[in-house]
Amino acid sequence: MTETLFRDDAYSRTCEATVTAVDEQGIQLDRTIFYPTGGGQPGDTGRLVKADGNAVAIVNTVKGETADAIVHLAEDGAAMPAVGDTVTAEIDWDRRHRLMRMHTGMHLLSAILPYPVTGGSVGDGKGRLDFDIPEATLDKEHITGELNRLIGEDHPVASQWVTDEELTSNPDLVKTMAVKPPMGQGKVRLIDIDGLDLQACGGTHVARTGEIGQLRVRKIEKKGRQNRRVSLEFIE
Repeated sequence: MTETLFRDDAYSRTCEATVTAVDEQGIQLDRTIFYPTGGGQPGDTGRLVKADGNAVAIVNTVKGETADAIVHLAEDGAAMPAVGDTVTAEIDWDRRHRLMRMHTGMHLLSAILPYPVTGGSVGDGKGRLDFDIPEATLDKEHITGELNRLIGEDHPVASQWVTDEELTSNPDLVKTMAVKPPMGQGKVRLIDIDGLDLQACGGTHVARTGEIGQLRVRKIEKKGRQNRRVSLEFIE
C-alpha cells in the first residue's frame, strides 16, 4: 500500500520514502507526493533522488494493478534504485501547480454550467469539460466573465471525507457521468468550494479560488446531439 500524501496536502513538494518494489512497471514507494493519472488529471513528473545524490527522472505516475498501488515510471535507461533504498521524492512543482489551478477552475466551470459532465481533461495550461446539454446556446464571454468573477471573490477550497455508502446515497455529489470517483477503500474525498460547489474528486486543487489566476473560454464545440465541449485556458 502506498500512502498518498498528496491527498492530505497538495502543496507538498518533496518527501522521504522507501522503495517497496522495482520491476518492469516502474518504482513503487511506501509513501508518495506524486499524483497518479486519473479523473482526467495527468500524473506527476519529477525525480527520485537516491542516497548517493544521483537522481532518477520520473516521466509519469500511474495507478498500479491494485487500488492502493502507485507506480512511478522512470525515463528509459535510468539507473533504478533497489528495494529498501531510501529516496527523496521531488515533483515538478511548477507543472503540478498549473494543473491544480486548472483543475480547480474546472470545478468552477461545472458550478456555472450545472449540467451532467460527460467527460473532461485537465492539461498544463488548458482544460476542458463536456456537458450533456440539449440544444443549449452557450456564450463564451459570459462564461469567461462568471469564471473570473468567482476567481476574484477568492473562495476557500477545502476537502472532506464521506463513506462509500454516504456517496452512494447522495448521487448529486458525483457530477461526472463517465469518470467515477475512487471508491472501494471505505471513504471518498469531496472537494468543497465554499458556497459554490461540492463534489467527489480525487485530484489536486489550490486552497483558494484567487490562486487560480485569470481564465478564459477558448472555444465551445458541439460534439454530439446533446454534447457541448467547453475548453479553458489561462490568460497569461
